[in-house]
Amino acid sequence: MTATGESIELSGTLIRDGGGFAVRVERGVLFHLQLHRVPVDQVEKRVMIKGILIDERLIEVESLSLA
Repeated sequence: MTATGESIELSGTLIRDGGGFAVRVERGVLFHLQLHRVPVDQVEKRVMIKGILIDERLIEVESLSLA
């Protein structure tokens, strides 16, 4: 498992989560995302996320692309 403050790379389905976004990975686990841009074209699609793990389930996204 990746520790807080380390780089993380994962893929899953991008979803809207309240006023923000999250990615749903294996077994329904959600990671909330801090984004620098709004990825409206990728909502409900499979994406690849690269970023920094800020908290147990929070990622500061450095890049987001379709998987």
